[in-house]
Amino acid sequence: MIVVDLSAFLVLSAFLFSCGIACIATKRNAIGILIGVELVLNAANLNFVAAARYLPSFRLEGQIFAIMVIVMAAAEAAVALAIFLNFYHTHTTIDVESASDLQG
Repeated sequence: MIVVDLSAFLVLSAFLFSCGIACIATKRNAIGILIGVELVLNAANLNFVAAARYLPSFRLEGQIFAIMVIVMAAAEAAVALAIFLNFYHTHTTIDVESASDLQG
């Protein structure tokens, strides 16, 4: 039987977080940036659930925080996709470099 400890989950979470930050930093497409943000939020969820599993004083709070992050990520994705659709309707592209004319 293989025993997985907390450090394995933290390393996996750090890898997911790094992939998300790299995706946010390198993508020019707005959908790619949104995927990077989702990766970062999933890394936070993995931390919360792993802490809830291995830390007895954080048992219920970790699960509740993870559910709150999932709800926030769903709302963020819905709002971001609505903004992207409106931007695409106006500019016929979702390239973030062409969004410089939106600055006020």
